[in-house]
Amino acid sequence: MNSKSLLLGLAALVAIFSLTEKVNAQKKPNILYIMSDDHTSQAFGIYGSRLATLNPTPTLDKIANEGMIFDNCFVTNSICTPSRASIITGQYSQKNGVLDLEGDVETAHHYLPQEIKKLGYQTALVGKWHLGNKPDFDYYNVFMEHGQQGSYFDPSLTETGMNYAKYGSKDYEGKKYKGHSSDIITDITLDWLKNKRDKNKPFLLMHQFKAPHDDFEYAPRYKDYLEDTFIPEPASLYNNGNNGSIATRGEDDKLIHEIGSSVSKRNTIRHMGMRMWSKTYTKNNNPKLDIESAKWLEGNKYIHETYQEYLKRYLRCVKGVDDNVARIVEYLKKEGLYDNTIIVYTGDQGFMLGEHDYIDKRWMYEESMRMPFFVRYPKKIKAGTRTDAIINNTDFAPTLIDLAGGKAPKKMQGHSFEYILKKEGKEPKGWQQSTYYRYWMHMAHAHANPAHFGIRTKQYKLIFFYGKYWVDVNKPGAEWNKKSWGNRFTMDTPVAWEFYDLGVDPKEMNNAYNDPKYKEIIADLKEQLKTKRKELNEDDGDKFPHIQKVIDQHWND
Repeated sequence: MNSKSLLLGLAALVAIFSLTEKVNAQKKPNILYIMSDDHTSQAFGIYGSRLATLNPTPTLDKIANEGMIFDNCFVTNSICTPSRASIITGQYSQKNGVLDLEGDVETAHHYLPQEIKKLGYQTALVGKWHLGNKPDFDYYNVFMEHGQQGSYFDPSLTETGMNYAKYGSKDYEGKKYKGHSSDIITDITLDWLKNKRDKNKPFLLMHQFKAPHDDFEYAPRYKDYLEDTFIPEPASLYNNGNNGSIATRGEDDKLIHEIGSSVSKRNTIRHMGMRMWSKTYTKNNNPKLDIESAKWLEGNKYIHETYQEYLKRYLRCVKGVDDNVARIVEYLKKEGLYDNTIIVYTGDQGFMLGEHDYIDKRWMYEESMRMPFFVRYPKKIKAGTRTDAIINNTDFAPTLIDLAGGKAPKKMQGHSFEYILKKEGKEPKGWQQSTYYRYWMHMAHAHANPAHFGIRTKQYKLIFFYGKYWVDVNKPGAEWNKKSWGNRFTMDTPVAWEFYDLGVDPKEMNNAYNDPKYKEIIADLKEQLKTKRKELNEDDGDKFPHIQKVIDQHWND
């Protein structure tokens, strides 16, 4: 064979190899993971809440109805950074070390993108990161201002190739964009899909909105959206029944003005109107009421007006998310990628929209603990299916790795629910029948939620409020985080149990812990909780003996 023939032969082999690689890449599904910040299940059509009739998410509902909807997806720690840490590591907070908003995940522990890359995928991350260290993705472009929370308008982001450093430091490199954050990150995602990705490889793209996080600064084009619409209100906004305990209300309700930020003026330290009618907060939102008019309102009139404004701002942010997802869907369809892309949508936790007169998240109550979650992939997931199987955010990474053709490493504590997706919602033998929850940030910030943990089954919920900061304030080092948390974390709060029978009380209006008819059920749940804490290495004896002492003293109360 002469040299010319040899070169032609080699060229042919290279072409065949390249074509084979491209075909194999096309066979593997792309993965588009979309996550919003604080987008709670109440603010969808698919979950049938009081807000469903407003049709707040037509694009997202359509995607969900073309795949599988999960009715029992829960967060393990309802606050931004810990939730994101559990998603990227497949581990619970105590295992991955991120207990609160000050935590971060070492780059070496970004297990989800690392495992996906091993399977031949190109990885990308756009939007809110909030996990401190440099992301281990092939491409990233992430918010860096305000501790990586980002700004709603004209945000600064750091992109692959720029020096990754703390925002505002001398080493920081970033680009300031003009416009609303939801539009900007969608522009960046579309640019990556069109111009930056390797089209011979499947991709994992994590597209993560800032909206509808607190402050609810919507794009100006949504100013009139829902302006003249009455937003349905939860009954518990005005009458909280027998929800809570001395742990959340204090003896004779003495702590109700401190614990749990509110819509009403109940919480004198942080209530929604305090911020919403302020000049700073209204800068970009042009509220219906002016500051002078709002501050004179009292009682239910004040609650009503504040709630209506609060929800309209929130839902305008949601509208911006839904419209931007539509832009991504349009591109995927145009390029023939839509049906070969696994589309996952979720929020990083739930959010209280006035239920029990609470705002924000943190609680183990349903609206805060429940995550919206659905998956579309017509090649493997039947359209129009839904499941009540219990999953949580530590399960996301193992599942995505399985769907990409891999196997989750043993260091992940979560479990893959690929079987449930492929079997129309059917649970595999031995599937988890409960989920564990723990909120660590005792009385942090002005929201002031007591620390607690608990277990949630399909019908019951048991919560233990242990009322202590996770660092022993009587020992050196207790000043850690005091500046960013506020100065009340050292305040012990009453210890109490709460129990809810969700089968008869789905709105959690009756703490039935002391009802004798539930005595055996509660005893069984305590045993399950003890077992689960042991399995997850959540026992506090070695690391936090001051907390374990409280647990031991009050376990049988």
